[in-house]
Amino acid sequence: MRTAVIRVDVDPAGELSRDVFEAKMSDLTIRAVKSGISLPAAEMDSVPPRRREIQLLIDGDDTEKMSDTVLALCAEVFGAGVRPGPVTFVSRGTDADAHGVLAGFGIAGDIDRAHDAAGFDILTVRLARTDLARIPESRIQTALEAATNSEVVIVAI
Repeated sequence: MRTAVIRVDVDPAGELSRDVFEAKMSDLTIRAVKSGISLPAAEMDSVPPRRREIQLLIDGDDTEKMSDTVLALCAEVFGAGVRPGPVTFVSRGTDADAHGVLAGFGIAGDIDRAHDAAGFDILTVRLARTDLARIPESRIQTALEAATNSEVVIVAI
């Protein structure tokens, strides 16, 4: 299971005072914890007064469902004017991260992990030729390397 970082602009007009914003963030934090969602510890201190895009962390495999859940929660607290931001994922360098990257491209593959003589990870990823015909191999490789911090070898099958 992957951890998504869902960004939400909770005050697009920048109209909330610092006190009101902090009170709403406190309420959101309580509701989020009850829902299995977390906010990074420094989230309240790092949001500028006129840009209120916050980040929430949620575990799961369905990006759309996770995003909808977070947006609904933010709308309960901040009102219907909240706006979705980009969604990224926490990368821990696991095979699950690699499978998540592949799923993001709409493909699946087999992943084997090995270690070289120096102890560095090497992932061999077997992908269907038809998938590689649709999506540039370099995009897949770069995304996999970034998500896993490993050398990636792609093999067409």
